[in-house]
Amino acid sequence: NSIQFLGDILKALIVQYELEATILGEMGDPMVGERKECQKIIRLKSLNANTDIATLARKVVEECRLIHPSKLPEVEQLLFYLLNRKKSEKHSPRDLAPFEGMELDEEANINRIDHYVELLYEDIPEKVRGATLILHLARNPDNLEELLQNETALGALARVLREDWKQSVDLATTIIYVFFCFSSFSQFHGQVTHYKIGALCMNIIEHELKRYDLWQDELQKKAANQNVKKEHEKAFKKYQGLLIKQEQLLQVALHLLLNLAEDTRTELKMRNKNIVHTLVKTLDREDEELLVLVVSFLKKLSIFLENKNDMAETYAVEKLARLLPCKHEDLLNTTLRLLLNLSFDTGLRSQMVQAGLIPKLSALLADESQRQLCMCILYHISVDDRFKSMFAYTDCIPQLMKMLFDCGESPMDPELISFCINLAANKRNAQVICEGNGLKMLMKRGLKLKDVLTMKMIRNVSQHDGPTKNLFIDYVGDLAAQTGVQEREEYVIECLGTLANLTIPDLDWELVLKEYNLVPFLKNHLKPGSAEDDLILEVVIMIGTVSMDDSCAAMMAKSGIISALIELLNSQQEDDEFVCQIVYVFYQMVFHQATRDVIIKDTQAPAYLIDLMHDKNAEIRKVCDNTLDIIAEYDEEWGRKIQSEKFRWHNSQWLEMVDNRAMGDDGEPFMYGDDGEPFMHNGDILERPDLFYSAGTEGSRNTQQRLNLFYSAGTAGGRQVGESGVEPFFFTFNITF
Repeated sequence: NSIQFLGDILKALIVQYELEATILGEMGDPMVGERKECQKIIRLKSLNANTDIATLARKVVEECRLIHPSKLPEVEQLLFYLLNRKKSEKHSPRDLAPFEGMELDEEANINRIDHYVELLYEDIPEKVRGATLILHLARNPDNLEELLQNETALGALARVLREDWKQSVDLATTIIYVFFCFSSFSQFHGQVTHYKIGALCMNIIEHELKRYDLWQDELQKKAANQNVKKEHEKAFKKYQGLLIKQEQLLQVALHLLLNLAEDTRTELKMRNKNIVHTLVKTLDREDEELLVLVVSFLKKLSIFLENKNDMAETYAVEKLARLLPCKHEDLLNTTLRLLLNLSFDTGLRSQMVQAGLIPKLSALLADESQRQLCMCILYHISVDDRFKSMFAYTDCIPQLMKMLFDCGESPMDPELISFCINLAANKRNAQVICEGNGLKMLMKRGLKLKDVLTMKMIRNVSQHDGPTKNLFIDYVGDLAAQTGVQEREEYVIECLGTLANLTIPDLDWELVLKEYNLVPFLKNHLKPGSAEDDLILEVVIMIGTVSMDDSCAAMMAKSGIISALIELLNSQQEDDEFVCQIVYVFYQMVFHQATRDVIIKDTQAPAYLIDLMHDKNAEIRKVCDNTLDIIAEYDEEWGRKIQSEKFRWHNSQWLEMVDNRAMGDDGEPFMYGDDGEPFMHNGDILERPDLFYSAGTEGSRNTQQRLNLFYSAGTAGGRQVGESGVEPFFFTFNITF
């Protein structure tokens, strides 16, 4: 049916065919039929660079009756691909270097496999010899298929490993190495799992780590005893020999587990056996090749949430920080990749900062081969405002600025400029950025190339009060000029946002508005739907900034911008940011006589502010209260309305109780005066001016007399009964103005 190549295992073709068997009856009719799928492997040991592909293909078709002559072109194509294929990128058995104890005085032969298996039933030295001979066969991928079919050999190896691994480290290492050769190819993982080699390796690794701890304790005890110094030296030499063999065993076993972890189901079983804790514990070792393997394994596991949480619990970041920097290129690169995976987690980023990784990673920015990884990790750390200021005390920012300027007019890496934008949001970092010609170079690039991201960085720098903000005075005209031309909206947003941040007392905003004709631009962009919401919001913020100047505020009032703001407030009343910024504009304008009169007498802005006085957003409430206090101070009529509304709000519970208690159970008025008239009369309680405190003595006294009707008299008798025979209702409330 089909022909496939088996190049990843050996030079061979696989012929897939169906075998059909039929039992015929006496008359020749088929009685019983059975169909079975089969395959035949055709080994091509003579295939090499000098082979004539066409001749070999004809020979294969002639000798294999299962292949129809019409398949000859397909056979030639497969042979050509088999000869010229690229080597597999999977782990190869040769990834592990031969270790001490693998040397033999004879050459292993696949035809003597039965003899090698018999050696596995002898004493430990013979078992080691037999396993080593089989390993030499397994290290040649051409032998793997044949070894796989020898169930006796694999079963014997698995049994010996299970029973004798504690008796000999060399024996355990050699047998695990044999199964590692199979695990290097995905199609053999089922057989390795069948013999439960993975679970056995987990047990062996756990046992060896416990032995390592015992060795360490024993060495420390002997080192503390000065009387047995020679004994300590002897024990240390022995320990070093044992450590080398143990690390060889750990390396082979972990490599086998890493190969098997290609299957996520197998990986989940490993996690259930605390593979993460085991690997993190192994990070204490010094062998760099072993550490590369361990960190690679952790990197693979880190893409799953549960494994990442296990690494956080075991403080893996602290142990990884010990590996930075290092001279081993692969170990350094793999460690950085693992840290990048972990840096997406907020808690692990905190651990990185605590472990002192910011200065270490900043120093590694000088290494071009690791720069991209370091920058991505540092970018993730810079997202958190708590850690931004720490970059100012490293050489990180000067290096970043140099990279920015080295880009010239070419596009910048998104990671680089994004990192700089984050750092610029911190005041101390912004000062470092502006040192020398930093701001000048940024402005030059941003304005010349119309670079949105560079302008975003500049905008972040401009938001900080202090010496950095004054540096922008020289660039106000350049920034204002960008709003008068047809530029991309996102670019104009950044330029306008930078201008809006410049709350500098010495800046003549009136001159800027007139010279660059900004008032019509601002008014036109206040109309709902005239532009993207982000641009409209920046226009509102800009109006708030320039309104601090008396003459600018008057220009705004004359242009009709106040009514446009009220219209915008109506359309954006659900957006807290819009509402807060518009109310802030009103707050700035009520400071000036000209605009204050317009707001109070010609618009309904105070009414809107009263409605917003009790908004759920605390910032909006704060700005509203401050604005209304100024309005109440300058306008008596609005002052009474504002006072009344504040009374209603602060005493709403009391007013509700008064309304509920105003009528008794029989429907008659509950509270009466001496003349039989209800205290509340038929009007609104808030229309009674005698309920409000006044500056006069008589008014204050009158208010106190009336309020005493609602308070306990404070006498020894406690509660009093009125003339009507009804007990007054006593409660406590606060009246606040």
